[in-house]
Amino acid sequence: MTVDQFIDLAIQEDLQDPKHLIPFGDHTTRATIDKSIKRKGRALIKQDGVIAGIELSKQIFHKIDPELKFIENGFKDGDVIKYGDEIFYVEGNAQSILTGERLALNFMQRMSGIATLTRQFVNEVSGTEVKVLDTRKTTPNLRYFEKWAVRIGGAENHRFGLYDMIMIKDNHIDFAGGLEKAIDAANAYLEKHKFTVPIEIETRSLADVKRVMKHGKVQRMMLDNFTVSEVKEAVAFVEGRIETEVSGGITLQTIRAYATAKPDYISVGALTHSYNSLDISLKAMI
Repeated sequence: MTVDQFIDLAIQEDLQDPKHLIPFGDHTTRATIDKSIKRKGRALIKQDGVIAGIELSKQIFHKIDPELKFIENGFKDGDVIKYGDEIFYVEGNAQSILTGERLALNFMQRMSGIATLTRQFVNEVSGTEVKVLDTRKTTPNLRYFEKWAVRIGGAENHRFGLYDMIMIKDNHIDFAGGLEKAIDAANAYLEKHKFTVPIEIETRSLADVKRVMKHGKVQRMMLDNFTVSEVKEAVAFVEGRIETEVSGGITLQTIRAYATAKPDYISVGALTHSYNSLDISLKAMI
């Protein structure tokens, strides 16, 4: 699904009665605002953070009404913003502005919340070579936008879905009959179907790390719920022969310590499941 198609569906959700018993439209706005009235609104920041979703808001307002003027105010996605900043203005038909207001804000508030939290994690590992990753712990059907916000915040995306990496986790290993069997099955599958994606495998102990390194045939190893000292030992044992990724309950308070253990990546599910939406409003300018 494209962004344009998603916006169409979001507008339909807001304006169309699924039973088709009530006419299509924003009836509050139509009832109270004459269709000829032209006005201007401002996107007002009410909480410090990192802004995300400006570009998407522009697309939303233009989809609602191509004649609306979207006026940027010197800010771009990824900028640090503070209380009182006016991020952009939208000018034109008042009905159109009001109809698009909540949809644009919903995305921008959530994306900004993700970008703000992401930037905090990224700042915690500054000065190291560790890359912060997101996970698949996202809202169904909103993953594209949540991962977009993660990138705006300065981190990198892990796999987007189940199709772009073979990621062998604990249940796969247990169901397959062990680490080595799971790895061999994954490689045989790729060979049979004649395509290439990276293979990552989860390890739950230093003994698992040694077994994976002995067996080979994977590109990345996840060190799941390891202590910092265990990560240091695992990274020293791997010696850069494959990529290492730390995962499992990483917080703002612990990520720096894990980064000093020098894995290649640290993945943080909290980026997309434990953020707080940023407080942003759209105010009429009279």
